[in-house]
Amino acid sequence: MTETKTNDQMSAYSEAVKSGLYAKRTGLVGKYDNVRRYWEDEITRRFLRPYLMKLVEMTHSQVQRLRIMDLGCGSADGFELLTGIRQGRADFKEWEIDVLTEEVLGAYKGVDLSVDLLEQARSIYGDNPKMEFKRADFCQGLPLAPDEKPYDLYFSSYGTFSHFNEDEPLVRLLAEIAQQTKNYCLIMCDWLGRYSCEWQTLWTDDFSQNRNMDYVVSYIYEKEEREQRREELEHLCLRLMSRQEAEIIISQASERAGVEIKPLLFFDRSVFTGRHMDTAEYNPHAQPIRKAVNSLHEPNLRTDLNSLLVNYIPKQELESINDYFEYLQVCWNALVEYTSCLLERYDRREGCFCGELPATPDKYPPVLKNMMERMRRVFEGVGWLEEGLPRENIIEPQLGYALRTLVASLQQGQGCAHSLCGILEVNKKGD
Repeated sequence: MTETKTNDQMSAYSEAVKSGLYAKRTGLVGKYDNVRRYWEDEITRRFLRPYLMKLVEMTHSQVQRLRIMDLGCGSADGFELLTGIRQGRADFKEWEIDVLTEEVLGAYKGVDLSVDLLEQARSIYGDNPKMEFKRADFCQGLPLAPDEKPYDLYFSSYGTFSHFNEDEPLVRLLAEIAQQTKNYCLIMCDWLGRYSCEWQTLWTDDFSQNRNMDYVVSYIYEKEEREQRREELEHLCLRLMSRQEAEIIISQASERAGVEIKPLLFFDRSVFTGRHMDTAEYNPHAQPIRKAVNSLHEPNLRTDLNSLLVNYIPKQELESINDYFEYLQVCWNALVEYTSCLLERYDRREGCFCGELPATPDKYPPVLKNMMERMRRVFEGVGWLEEGLPRENIIEPQLGYALRTLVASLQQGQGCAHSLCGILEVNKKGD
């Protein structure tokens, strides 16, 4: 993508910032809604955690500290995501459980083209001497000065790499990173998934078609305001990516660099909960599942669990993709319906369930059976509470976490979600 075209698209982010809905807060709407904080960020942390821990241990053993370049940093969202990664299953008694601590971090460099987002980042983190924010277009090449040391982690998030509308600039960037790496680095890639339910009308198995989509930043407004502002909404040209296409790009970059860039993991994030599920801009059958999940995590708010039930409408010519979504839908709905049954049969006065609970079919996947068992234990543990709105503030959030675990465990890393993420490794030492 040319610099002129990229600059033009930055106005979309400026509009979003000015709306006030890019402010760093959580809730039912806006950029930092509950799904963003409790699902999207946490799923990324889950998959990145073991690789980041290995990287931290590696740099520590070399008596060094971690250097991070955040490509498309926005208002330092990537920094907040990374510093929120915890040490796996920490004991309750522990309190220092962050992987990326102040002592571990040596330098963080955030790169973005949006002046407004960079100003927001500096207003929050400008006093931290380890943090630097630079305006640069990484689609034109790696923003690394001649005398600047390479970084240990090159991080991107929230579909940033979809700004590469053509593959060649991304091949060049990945090759440059590999060539500049001294011994070892990780690269975190993040694209819009080709097969997200949000834009089912764009699905195709012909990768020469529908490579880029006209992405409307309309989700920051509620429906009525969205329609009123229809003519004002900014549009982005963003690349859709499948795992097969990503692997081809990575292979080409490796060949150009003369250095292996090894994919360690691909994962899908926000399978049923992408932002445009609520807008239905690109799929007339899309349901507002994100809105329902946001409600699960909203304090003091009771959710109609029927609003969580998914009714997936298949696109017939893509059988393997349909099969995945059909399977996931059945598992998702089974967990929601089981929780609804628990709500109906739990007697708060007696502190127990009335009547037998439905049996769990043997052929259910282990993760689904585990999440159903988890929800039963939640009811038994907190159902008797009189204060604190146990359904709204304990049971419903736990259902949200159970659904999140279900989706993360059953995802396939094929581009079947709002984001397809890839964790790559450059290891010149070979150990």
